[in-house]
Amino acid sequence: MPFALTAILSMLVVLGIMVLVHELGHFAVAKFFRVRVEVFSVGFGTRLFGFRRGDTDYRLSLLPLGGYVKMAGENPGEERTGDPGEFASHPRWQRVLIGLAGPVANFLLAFVLMTGYYMMHNEVEQYLYGPAVVDFVPPNSAAAHAGLQSGDRIIKFDKDQNPTWEKMRIRSVLDANSTVPFTVERNEDGQTKQFSSDLYLLDTTKGQDFEIESLGLIPRYQTDPLKVHDVEPGFPADKAGLKAGDIIQSINGQPLHSVPAVMAFLQQQNGQPVTLNVDRDGKPQSLHVQPTWADNGAGQMGYRLGFKANLPPFRVEQLPLSAAVSRSISFNLHNSGYILDVLHRLVTRRSNVQQLSGPIGIARDTGEAITMPGWQPIITLMALISLNLGIFNLLPIPILDGGMILLLLIEGTIRRDLNQQFKERIYQVAFVMLVLFAVFVMFNDVSKFNIFSKLKP
Repeated sequence: MPFALTAILSMLVVLGIMVLVHELGHFAVAKFFRVRVEVFSVGFGTRLFGFRRGDTDYRLSLLPLGGYVKMAGENPGEERTGDPGEFASHPRWQRVLIGLAGPVANFLLAFVLMTGYYMMHNEVEQYLYGPAVVDFVPPNSAAAHAGLQSGDRIIKFDKDQNPTWEKMRIRSVLDANSTVPFTVERNEDGQTKQFSSDLYLLDTTKGQDFEIESLGLIPRYQTDPLKVHDVEPGFPADKAGLKAGDIIQSINGQPLHSVPAVMAFLQQQNGQPVTLNVDRDGKPQSLHVQPTWADNGAGQMGYRLGFKANLPPFRVEQLPLSAAVSRSISFNLHNSGYILDVLHRLVTRRSNVQQLSGPIGIARDTGEAITMPGWQPIITLMALISLNLGIFNLLPIPILDGGMILLLLIEGTIRRDLNQQFKERIYQVAFVMLVLFAVFVMFNDVSKFNIFSKLKP
């Protein structure tokens, strides 16, 4: 099947599920509070077929892009009749809960997806349980000042003998903001030597998401060099000629075996051009690339080349329910924080709006995820999209759930309804702004295609 068709179909299915779950949340709570739901539609547009039960028309519609719920009297322009089944006839606190139900349903979906994944098919990177070999040590990092070098194998870290990276990560959290002794094995002039020193584990996060990489300890994920899975259109790697399937033997002569190692190397180069030594179909090539300053996809700014690597070796394990729930909560909290950080950067203009993606970008991501091996890419992507949808709908923008909730809270504070014409004007302006935003995001997606990137100077 052509990639374009795979991308479109996978996007329709994924977005359809996300929107349908969102509307189910509104539907369930509205029914609970006895709000008259006139329509529950799977899809949009022309009604194809369905059935009526009670006051609700359950229908399948023509356009398979999620669905919608139509409640009696929910639109600001509708005339109020005083019918107790109308949305506006219910107490404000009930209407707030109905508005919250959609985003909450998306959050629950993300939680359930990741819990089920961790219970049934949790892919754990193998490097976590192998020897703790250092891939790259950035100059001026704490690890570099302690004397650690690329290729060192850590054979003692505090009290742990021959620790794995998993034990190293746990130990570093326990010993944060203290000095720990360590010993490494190092190959010099064909001989294996031992080197011992002390490392200060500075934790600048104050206990929040402390990672050992912040010390300059970049783990070696695999012994093989990085293989390029995909190149992002319009980014430096694409402009330099890097292609999917290329094997990156080294960057500026430095062998690197993971994306975090590449990212750390680019940061210490401070934006200077780099040379990729690439193996393409058995033939060596050198590509000169000028890194760009951009979001790394997790809400953090840094120098990037713009490619995705093949997943490192992993093994599959099944977690018990309690551990899966804990891991899922951690995943969703962390990624919700990343999404909020990106939104904050956009509002404060510390991040480029051109990094936003719309339906076309989502189609590209879902197409890639569905074609990648294993369940992890597509389930993780679905959870992230569900989180994005939930958070986006909570933004205090009229038409969105968050805007409706904000107006209800304002009315509750002043203890009277806002002027109906005033609310209608607010919704009209918000609708136009959202349409313009959607057009901009879609144009932004299209501009990332190779045909347009070649037209740029």
